Amino acid sequence: MTPAISPATPKPRPPLRSRLFADITPLRTSVHYRRLWFGNTVSWVGQQMTALAVSLQVYDLTGSTFAVGAVGLCSLVPLIVFGLYGGAIADTVDRRKLGMYTAVGATVLSVVLAAAALLDVRQVWVLYTVVALQAVCFAMNSPARSSMIPRLLPPEQLPAANALNSLTSNLGMMGGPMLGGVFVGLWGYQAAYLIDVVTFTAALYAMWRLPAMRPDHGGEDAPRRPSVLEGLRFLATRPNLRMTFFADLAAMVLAQPRALFPAVAVLWFGGDAKTVGLLVAAPAVGAVLGALFSGWLGTVRRHGLAILVAVVAWGAAIACFGLTRHLWLGLFFLAVAGCADTISMVFRGTMLQAAAPDRMRGRLQGVFIVVVAGGPRLGDFLTGSAADLTSPAVAVVGGGLACVVAVLLLGLWRRDFARYDARDPKP
Repeated sequence: MTPAISPATPKPRPPLRSRLFADITPLRTSVHYRRLWFGNTVSWVGQQMTALAVSLQVYDLTGSTFAVGAVGLCSLVPLIVFGLYGGAIADTVDRRKLGMYTAVGATVLSVVLAAAALLDVRQVWVLYTVVALQAVCFAMNSPARSSMIPRLLPPEQLPAANALNSLTSNLGMMGGPMLGGVFVGLWGYQAAYLIDVVTFTAALYAMWRLPAMRPDHGGEDAPRRPSVLEGLRFLATRPNLRMTFFADLAAMVLAQPRALFPAVAVLWFGGDAKTVGLLVAAPAVGAVLGALFSGWLGTVRRHGLAILVAVVAWGAAIACFGLTRHLWLGLFFLAVAGCADTISMVFRGTMLQAAAPDRMRGRLQGVFIVVVAGGPRLGDFLTGSAADLTSPAVAVVGGGLACVVAVLLLGLWRRDFARYDARDPKP
C-alpha cells in the first residue's frame, strides 16, 4: 500500500518588519562583512568631512569659486583613470592587501592635510595634490572592497548588502559635510582632517581581519599583468552587464538637474541659498529612505526589469519636478527620484557581483566607478548647456522625458534583460 503523501509545508512568510525595513541579515551572518560595512561607514563619514573642509579651505585661501570647482576636477581625472586600472589590479592580486595598502595611503594623506593646516601652509596646490592622490587611493580601494563582498556572502544576500552599502553612502554624504562644517567652525580645518585619520582606523581594522582574497581564476594561472582591455572586451560580450551601465548613463547623463538647482531655486521658487540646500538634500533623503525601507528588495528575482522600472521612475520624477512651481512638491519629486536611484543601484550592483566571474569582478567595479564619477558630471554639462540654449524648464522636463524614452528603447533593444532571473544569473 502506497503511503499517503503529505502536502509540503508552506514556507513561512517573513514578518512584516523584515519585509519592510532594511534587511540586516548580512550583518548578522558574516562577521567579516559586518566589520567591513562598519569600517566603511565610519571612514566614509570622515572622508565627506574632509571633502567639505578642503573646499572651505580652498575658498579661504583663494576667494575664488572657480578654484573650489577645480577641486572636483582634481578628483575626477584620477577616478576615471585609476578606476579602470585599479579594477584590473584587483583581479590580479590579493584584494585584501590592495584594500589595506590603499586605506593606509588615504590615512597618510589625511595626516598630510592635518599637518599642513596645523603649520598654516597656505599653498592651494598642496590641497589639489592631496585631493588627486586621495582619489587615486579611493579608485583602487573601491573595486577591491566591492569585489570581495560576493566572497563573504551567499548570492541571495547580495541585494540586502548593496542596500546597506547605499545607506552608508547616502548617510555619509548627508551627515559628513554637516559634521565637517561644525568641527571646522569650532576647531579649524585640522580638526576635520584629524578626525578623518581616526575614522580610517575602522576601515584598516576591518581589512586587516579579513582572510586572503586572491581572485578565483577557475584553475587557470593568474595573469602577471593587469589588463584593462581584457575587462572591456569581456563587458562587450556580456549584454546583461552592459545594459546595467547603459541604464545608469541614461539616468545620469540625460536627467541630471543638479547643475540647475541654483537657478531654479530663484526663478521657480523665489528662494535663496537655503532653497538650493533643500534641493540638493532632497534626492539624498529619498535615497536614504529607499535604503531604510529596502527589505522587500530581496524578494525580487527579475533584477533587469527592476532596473528598467527604477530608471523610468527616476526620469519621470525629474520631469515632474521640472513641471512644478511649488517648492515642497518639487522636493517630493526629487526625493522620489533619489529613492528610485537607490533601487536601481542595488540591483545593478547585485548583477555585477552575481553574474560576473570572480576573476572579472574588480575590472567591472572599476568601470562602475568611472560611470558613477563621470556620468553625473557629463549630465551637469549637458543640462547646463540645454538650459542656456532653451530654458531650465525645457532642460529638466526634456531631460526626464528623454531618460524615460531612452530606457524604454533599451528595454526593447535587449528584451532578454527584462527577463534576467537572479536565480540563474547570466552576464
